[in-house]
Amino acid sequence: MDRIDRNILAQLQNDGRLSVTELAERVGLSLSPCHRRVRALEQSGVIQGYRAQLAPGALGLNFSAMVFVTLREGDRPAVSAFEAALQEIPQIVEAQRLFGDPDYLLQVVTRDLPAFQQLYDERLSALPNVQRLTSTLVMKRVIENRSLPM
Repeated sequence: MDRIDRNILAQLQNDGRLSVTELAERVGLSLSPCHRRVRALEQSGVIQGYRAQLAPGALGLNFSAMVFVTLREGDRPAVSAFEAALQEIPQIVEAQRLFGDPDYLLQVVTRDLPAFQQLYDERLSALPNVQRLTSTLVMKRVIENRSLPM
């Protein structure tokens, strides 16, 4: 990956809706070489996809919590079952497996506190192999959806 590829990635992180023509102009390439480079970055997995960033509050999702999960067992079947179950809960917008204790960090969004309590009581606490859940409420988002440093 060279300077031009990094410039392409920086431009696309800032505006994923750029046409290849606009992108080529911004990075100083002609259309065909720019298109080839973008396609190569996509095929290699560096570019994983394109999507719209939505405002949670505009969709009525005004409540956010971080949930720390400690599992009872850490063997492969237990971890696989837990991670598969996470996929079924759309309110979990990010999940990270951690070293040490706790085992996972989940970012959860709901419309309000009662909706979070219901989700916590009915779905999160029923996840397979959960020993302990600890949550903290998000007061304010300071940095989110930041572009990766190039």
